[in-house]
Amino acid sequence: MSNAPRDARAKRDWGSDDSATPILHIDMDSFFAQVEMREDPSLIGRPIVVGGTSGRGVVTSATYEARALGVRAGMPTSRARALCPTAAFIPGNHALYRHYSHQVMGILATITPALEQVSIDEAFLDVAGSRRRLGSPTHIARLIRTRIREAVGLPASVGIAATKSVAKIASSHAKPDGLLLIPKDAAVEFLHGLPVGALWGVGGRTGAILDREGIDTIGDLAHTPITRLTKLLGLASAHHLHDLSWGIDPRAVSTSRPEKSVGMERTFEDDVRSRTQIEQFILAASHDCARRLRSGGVVGWTIGIKMRGADFHTITRSISLVAPTDTGRDIARAAQSLFAREDMPIGGVRLFGVRVEGLQSRSDGVAVTLDRDEKPAASERAMDQIR
Repeated sequence: MSNAPRDARAKRDWGSDDSATPILHIDMDSFFAQVEMREDPSLIGRPIVVGGTSGRGVVTSATYEARALGVRAGMPTSRARALCPTAAFIPGNHALYRHYSHQVMGILATITPALEQVSIDEAFLDVAGSRRRLGSPTHIARLIRTRIREAVGLPASVGIAATKSVAKIASSHAKPDGLLLIPKDAAVEFLHGLPVGALWGVGGRTGAILDREGIDTIGDLAHTPITRLTKLLGLASAHHLHDLSWGIDPRAVSTSRPEKSVGMERTFEDDVRSRTQIEQFILAASHDCARRLRSGGVVGWTIGIKMRGADFHTITRSISLVAPTDTGRDIARAAQSLFAREDMPIGGVRLFGVRVEGLQSRSDGVAVTLDRDEKPAASERAMDQIR
């Protein structure tokens, strides 16, 4: 569920020349909520909010009826209930959503092998090599939407453009259940009229800085001297966002996106004041991370923790290992050592997480210490087989 600003005044027709627009961004509309309606047709026509249903939960998806009343992804469920008390609040079923996602991605894979899945409900396609077989990018986009609707029963919006960043913004403005082509020659005009927050890469912190400086639209950003942007955002971000504001984005559709980290975090039903309870969670989370590392054939060099207090103050800490690991015992030992150095927050812990970063493929060869005991790793792999 995207919270990126969409300008209702933006034109819906920028021309029909798709000769230089091979990039498609497919984004499933209110994906989790649409899946719930597909499974339970009695929900159709009602505002739907998917997410944690306890007082500590947060919204992960909502239909447009709920969004019209101010419901947004990441919002506390309690706030969503206050804004939209008539909505159906559903806890969510991620195994079900993955099943539907697999069906959607299977359809996209029949269009072209140049497929880059970027989340459970969105993907980029480069259809340059599919034109002779399937037709123009616009025709292919219509074909995709029809196939997904007929085979999976869900709506999908598609943005068509010359670059990934413009295609992604276009799909946001195609919603709900639409298609928007931005011809290459119209990209700059399309971009410059949009709020700066619509630009892919402008998050909360960057958006706040630009807002403070009176840089309200992508056009404002494009015409801001690069020297000023560098002082505000840093060299790399300034040049990257300045290029995007002029429609310059050389990133190709990548068919492989290796994971950079694996992690597990939990928002507790009640604030936790017991160190022992947090240590027990660390142990369980560490073994969950380790199983996912082994399943992916990777090991990690860095272990991190994230702790948020009842006052929402959040700290992160990390440590690098002398050798990479994929065992829960090693991950837990490092995470426990990081936690041991911290005081429990006044009021207790609201959220805690464990993360493994600095991943490398085990097939590339793995460094080991001379005194390494292989018995724990062997026992954990045996448990994998039993599961």
